[in-house]
Amino acid sequence: MSAARTCRRAVLTSAAAVATGALLLSGCGDDGDDGGTASDAGTRSVTDATGRTVEVPAAPAKVVTLSEPTLDAALALGVQPVGATAGRGQQGVSTYLAGKASGAQVVATVAEADMEKVAALQPDLILLDETTAVKTEVAKLAAIAPTVVTAELDEDWKKAFTATADALNKKADAERILTAFDAEVAATKAKLGANAGKVVSVVRWQNSAPSVVGKGVGHVGSTLTTLGLTRPRDQQGASAGHSEPVSLEKLSTIDGDWLFFGTLGDEADGEKAYVEARKVPNFSRLKAEQAGHVVVVEGSAWNSAGGPLAAGIVLDDLTAALAP
Repeated sequence: MSAARTCRRAVLTSAAAVATGALLLSGCGDDGDDGGTASDAGTRSVTDATGRTVEVPAAPAKVVTLSEPTLDAALALGVQPVGATAGRGQQGVSTYLAGKASGAQVVATVAEADMEKVAALQPDLILLDETTAVKTEVAKLAAIAPTVVTAELDEDWKKAFTATADALNKKADAERILTAFDAEVAATKAKLGANAGKVVSVVRWQNSAPSVVGKGVGHVGSTLTTLGLTRPRDQQGASAGHSEPVSLEKLSTIDGDWLFFGTLGDEADGEKAYVEARKVPNFSRLKAEQAGHVVVVEGSAWNSAGGPLAAGIVLDDLTAALAP
């Protein structure tokens, strides 16, 4: 286990302990001081990303997270959702979260939510953002429980995480987690050495072809930018969608000094895909492949819509490859 991951786990454990203490205090009448306006001993008012004012529990006990970022954020803050969304292209939650969210019932995908299953859980708070198509169903969800849309589409992942933390009355915990993460990024940047400023490509291999992922201000793109690393020309700027398919005739456009390679699943699934990719004409001509600089990663974390846990895995992978 890397020192960076050990440090982050310590921070998250501390945050979870703080969160537990907050729950106990809330039961004694404390309505929290992490943002929002307390309207009585048990609720707070928060303004969500759509401008709606929502009365939420000061200490929610049964949370449903209907997007990848809100599930990631809740788990990072020590909250165990009772309901969650499936990971992209997966039956259960994203593989990188499976061990932490084992108690959550899958009640949604990125395309839709099962309203009956959500209602059956009797949640006291529902969280989602605009990375999911369920954003069009807020009125129906609000009839079940207080519903907060935490972030707009393509929002900076740190801002989205902070907004989710605010809805959970754990904004101070989020600030501690982000401070620790930023310190780790700075430590990695200082150790890049010969890899400083290198061109880093990030792709997902699916249906026998690559797609570009991690552009913009998400947890992948922003981390690479902060580290001072660059992207191939076709991976710069904002993304036209969650991923951008690349034809095999233009395989050279995904090349770089380093190529981080994954699928929608775990690292083992990525290794199988890498074997397939190496059989594709011209893949062997990529300079990253020739230099032994293709890094197979936990694709579910790199390809998710993002959150602090996904960002931590991305940073660990970058540190291990570029700043060992």
